[in-house]
Amino acid sequence: MKNLFLKSLTTKVVGVAIIGLFFNCSGSKTSSETKSTVVVEKESSTKQLDIEKPQLTFGFIKLTDMAPLAIAKELGYFEDEGLFVSVEAQSNWKNILDRVIDGQLDGSHMLAGQPIAAGAGFGRQADLVTSFSMDLNGNGITVSNDVWKKMKPNVPKGADGKPVHPIKADALVPVINEYKSEGKAFKMGMVFPVSTHNYEIRYWLAAADVNPGFYTKENIQGQIDADVLLSVTPPPQMPATLEAGTIFGYCVGEPWNQQAVFKGIGVPVTTNYDIWKNNPEKVFVMTKEFTEKYPNTAVAVTKALIRAGKWLDEPGNRAKAVGILSMPEYVGADSVVIANSMTGTFEFEKGDKRAMPDFNVFFRHNATYPFYSDGVWFLTQMRRWGQIPSAKPKGWYDETIKDIYRPDIWEKAAALLVEEGHLAKTDVPDTDGYKAPTTDFIDGKLFDGKEPIQYINSFKIGNKDASM
Repeated sequence: MKNLFLKSLTTKVVGVAIIGLFFNCSGSKTSSETKSTVVVEKESSTKQLDIEKPQLTFGFIKLTDMAPLAIAKELGYFEDEGLFVSVEAQSNWKNILDRVIDGQLDGSHMLAGQPIAAGAGFGRQADLVTSFSMDLNGNGITVSNDVWKKMKPNVPKGADGKPVHPIKADALVPVINEYKSEGKAFKMGMVFPVSTHNYEIRYWLAAADVNPGFYTKENIQGQIDADVLLSVTPPPQMPATLEAGTIFGYCVGEPWNQQAVFKGIGVPVTTNYDIWKNNPEKVFVMTKEFTEKYPNTAVAVTKALIRAGKWLDEPGNRAKAVGILSMPEYVGADSVVIANSMTGTFEFEKGDKRAMPDFNVFFRHNATYPFYSDGVWFLTQMRRWGQIPSAKPKGWYDETIKDIYRPDIWEKAAALLVEEGHLAKTDVPDTDGYKAPTTDFIDGKLFDGKEPIQYINSFKIGNKDASM
């Protein structure tokens, strides 16, 4: 009975909202005409589950890759599932992690490395799970105008006179050496110790034989033996920190690389698509306790998010998505800045705008599926840089990630969406959870998620482990 009531209430609320929006936009209806309007009910297009917890609060950081949450709310996908969701911006990634663990948030947009670190022994420990990968790619590495001016002569040029991409960190090495000779540490920012940004900028630097530093129990800043000092800066503060000269470059998600271009204070030199093609970026995270106590709710949330991801990748929808994301309650950046990357282009040096159709991917390439191999990659990087301080046997990687990444929840949600006609059967990958081995990295290294120790040992810079 409760679910039938919620369904009825949902359709009436949607009907009222649509009619209210029409009258507010028309500007020609009087209050008496508005009051006499008949409410038209809109039936949900989904088969609602018996929702255990309909009132939910989710968190996010102001980045464009939070888009599936905004779309699921604004387009009514949560309501279709009988869910009444509040989506609230949070101040930083640590705050998000703490609030999810403490139960103040029912779930959240989160760095892919956060639930993994929480289950692997680095930072605050908790049983967190993800049933949904929010996007692929979406990050960039930006340097100050002064650093770019010094880097640019080291970058090969094409026939059009423009820099040839991808730009490797080899072009940055002479600049780092110049700073060292002047007695200045070369400082760069990333958003969190277990963020993709941290691992991506480390990967980019180390591929050019630049040591980004190691973590130890005594040095949680990860700066042991570092040629470049990496420090944490919240994403929205990156451009201002760069402009102030506190850091000379950073790795961050959008729109904060394009903001540097827009303000004329920095130049993006590479994207994470070039560091690792179609890499996972953010995930949606709930506690393990939540998914066990409210299993239908967890599936329903995942259903709504999958639909949002699919909508985002359908042709013609990005412009509308940009309008939604530019709203102050979501990303709140200028729509022109957001559109620079969200609509299939990316601007490097001012005026050098290039087509990058896969810069932001929300559904294509099975983007929403939580692949075990993606999670294993993060574990290898945590071990490579010392966040996991001691060697682990090969089987540990598989066992650890299977407690955190939950494709079983995704598959339940997807099966219902196929039944309802919202997904095609071909949208569901036929997989054991591991992607095929790939060399789609800036250094050409082979990554096989089933051979983590072999991968760790393949790097010149990084911890090495004996096979176990």
